[in-house]
Amino acid sequence: MPDYEKLGAFYLGKVVDPATNTATDELLLYDSTDLTTHAVIIGMTGSGKTGLGLDLIEEALMDGVPVLAVDPKGDLANLLLTFPDLRPEDFRPWVDDAEATRAGVSPDELAAQKAELWRRGLADWDQSGERIRTLREKADFAIYTPGGSAGLPVSVLKGFDAPPPEIMDDTDALRERVQGTVTGLLGLLGIDADPMRSREHVLLSNLLSSAWADGKSLDMGGLIAGIQSPPFGQIGVMPVDSFYPPKDRFELAMSLNNLLASPGFQAWTQGEPLDVGRFLFTPAGKPRVSIMSIAHLNDSERMFFVSMLLNAVLAWMRTQSGTSSLRAMLYMDEIAGFFPPNGNPPSKPPMLTLLKQARAFGLGVTLATQNPVDLDYKGLSNTGTWMIGRLQTENDKARVLEALQGATAGQNALSRAQLDTMLSGLGKRVFLMHNVHEGHPVLFTTRWTMSYLAGPITGTQIRRLMQGRKEAGGDRPKAEGQTAASPSALGAPPSASAKPVVPPGITEVYVPTSQSGVQYHAQLLAVAQVRYASTKYRVDVAGTLPLVADVTDGPIPVDWDGAAELHVDPNALEKEGAPGATYSDVPAPLLNPKNHAKWAKEAAKYVAASKPLTLWQEPGSGLLSAPGEAEGDFRARASLAGREARDAAVQKLRAKYASKVATLQDRLERAQLRVQQQQAQAQQAQLQTALNVGVGVLGALFGGGRRTTAIRSGVSGVGRSMREGQDVQAAQTELNQVAQQLQDVQNQVQAEVDALTLGAGGDLAKLDVKAKSTDVTVPLVALAWLPYTRSANGALTPAWDGAEG
Repeated sequence: MPDYEKLGAFYLGKVVDPATNTATDELLLYDSTDLTTHAVIIGMTGSGKTGLGLDLIEEALMDGVPVLAVDPKGDLANLLLTFPDLRPEDFRPWVDDAEATRAGVSPDELAAQKAELWRRGLADWDQSGERIRTLREKADFAIYTPGGSAGLPVSVLKGFDAPPPEIMDDTDALRERVQGTVTGLLGLLGIDADPMRSREHVLLSNLLSSAWADGKSLDMGGLIAGIQSPPFGQIGVMPVDSFYPPKDRFELAMSLNNLLASPGFQAWTQGEPLDVGRFLFTPAGKPRVSIMSIAHLNDSERMFFVSMLLNAVLAWMRTQSGTSSLRAMLYMDEIAGFFPPNGNPPSKPPMLTLLKQARAFGLGVTLATQNPVDLDYKGLSNTGTWMIGRLQTENDKARVLEALQGATAGQNALSRAQLDTMLSGLGKRVFLMHNVHEGHPVLFTTRWTMSYLAGPITGTQIRRLMQGRKEAGGDRPKAEGQTAASPSALGAPPSASAKPVVPPGITEVYVPTSQSGVQYHAQLLAVAQVRYASTKYRVDVAGTLPLVADVTDGPIPVDWDGAAELHVDPNALEKEGAPGATYSDVPAPLLNPKNHAKWAKEAAKYVAASKPLTLWQEPGSGLLSAPGEAEGDFRARASLAGREARDAAVQKLRAKYASKVATLQDRLERAQLRVQQQQAQAQQAQLQTALNVGVGVLGALFGGGRRTTAIRSGVSGVGRSMREGQDVQAAQTELNQVAQQLQDVQNQVQAEVDALTLGAGGDLAKLDVKAKSTDVTVPLVALAWLPYTRSANGALTPAWDGAEG
């Protein structure tokens, strides 16, 4: 295993000797826990800033840390250009034909050159195609294009969902969420609204706050209706109609309606929901890098999306447990305009909050920019690591120097002149790193990226990269309640225009829907009350299990093995259907009341025998999932627990050897000082001996009474000089011994660190806890009407609340 493949260590490059500006053999290994105090990368075009950012993301993924990346230019999509076999044909689709023409070679020849360049570059940094293969195996890679069709779509405006309780219970967090959402939305309408003075902003903020306080989510239609007929009579102390007259409110409603009806608006309502947890992990719990490519958007659309995304990150963060280990990474490239020192765009408040609070939750924020003037320096006071490359102007350098001096105050800091010299001599791919967790700044050069740097990735190229995933429907889970046995999946019976007559004695319920024009299909619903208890696994939980099953006219009307869980609260079931709905025919056995009593007993037996409570266990640590926790969610939690245990063990090891290392470092410094003193004394003795011998020689040549004394003095000086030389050798020997002892201790510490294992991330053990037959009751068996919508090609899509199409 290469020296850099250490737990929790990000291999970013090699240390550079500031005296010679050349790379040394010392690896620059960045501690993953240091990233919880956030980082900033500053460097002009051509400085290597993009490569450093990709290095950081690659290393996070190698350590099992998921990444959410915002990509305004298209550079971060290069993370998907990873070719383990390093074949020319892998590079060929991504080489620039114009570059080949300028170089006087064919595109195929250029691809071969690029493949060889990457092979040599990786080898120079002790990497290979196998490390690339490992990277691809460890993480899932996805490119999203909100408001566009090239990559995976993101549903941003399908609705304004009520925040989780953690946000609702935090007045400041709720205010920021409302303000950011409304400011971004009005920005799409071209309205630059002051939250305190704009009546548009105040009205929309009150509409969102009112709905969310009642636990309701709003879609665009509901928001437009609320503008026309607000659910409250006054704003502040003024009547609504006086504060914002109906005629003026109608104009705002029309503006939003026009936005809703615009051809490009549908792209904002389709695709993955703005769910940060799903962006960070696949449903199976595999870490992801989700790249939000926004190069195709205009400025107002970018601001809207980024502010919505950052607020979603805040909401997700506040639902997580506290940790000192790195749980996830938020990377934002080209921060210009989103986090300025002056002004307060809607993206700035949530970013400031993240920089102040995310550390406690293990979320590391990394910001990258070409120009230091793009960054709010008050916010940067919460940033622990600065990586500074070549800067554009002397003014840029002066700003950074001033900020660095303030950031390094109280540490073993370099002088302004020293920092100035180091910044002035930075070459390509060379950065000055200031890390609050280290004693002093250090120069380093970045390693070769595993990803091929093809330049900004265009929309056409993103479409090519994501084509297979889009055709497969992304990684969205199957719609809840929809199974292979469901008529909705295999083609339902013909629908009648009128609702069939249901005889007395049959309980009839409707699964709630907020959609219009639905078709209801009849299925059997059995709601079981179940208790799962196990002293071995320390589990004792009770819950409700709604099951739906198809009913046929065959000899066995209900195939319970084909029953599916219906993820709808039984208390939310309704007694009437949606207006204007159509209905399917009802199978005859489902209309026989006697069958319902029999099916209740069958359902209870089926649940006891075939519907266990599934728990997951990480074999290494013995960590158990919580009841109802999905495998993917538990895998992500177990991975974090493993990193926490690893980081704690590393800190314990460092503390164990801290006093010994400190003693040896003190002895090393004294030995170095002793060598310097002995060398100075030896030089002085040699000089004095030379003078004495010179005087003696002159006396011998020209005579004089002091000739013999001078000669004796010269001989004596030679003896002293020899003794001083021996003292230098002794001091140097002692220095070497102490240095070796220190190196031995450091090697021992590193060996013990390397012996640690992450503990999670392998195969999980599946544990099934079955319910006793006496712990299962079925209080409700009913004819359930499940709503669907039918597309132009005849396919049916679940339309009940909570289902996904």
